[in-house]
Amino acid sequence: MPDTGIPDQRLFTRAGTKPAFFGRCPLKIDSYRFGEIVINGKRYSHDVMVFPACVTRWWRKTGHEVAVADLNEIIAAGPEILIIGTGAYGAVRILPETESFVASKGIKLIAVPSQQACERYNELRSKHQVAAAFHLTC
Repeated sequence: MPDTGIPDQRLFTRAGTKPAFFGRCPLKIDSYRFGEIVINGKRYSHDVMVFPACVTRWWRKTGHEVAVADLNEIIAAGPEILIIGTGAYGAVRILPETESFVASKGIKLIAVPSQQACERYNELRSKHQVAAAFHLTC
């Protein structure tokens, strides 16, 4: 599937239902370094959202703050766990209202520097319904 930056609409279902694609996640993060992530052998040099069945571009209104609107696609997918890679040096800040909103949806939020986030994603992907968003630089 080419990376168009637009998630495959088959990933989403009616509000309130869990997508059927969740379960064991076939996507594995092979490596991460400043400005680059490799997922299932494919290199990305832009921020990404990782769903169990696809990788899409992650664009935020404010580059180093994460608002609720920046996570709408992931929240709609209904993961148990949302991992946010906050950059190589942890420069991305999760707004308090975003943390509260994610929690209100029953989603556990893990926000850590991107290297740690990649490691956590790989640890949890086969045991839980996990989605992730990664800032690749600072």
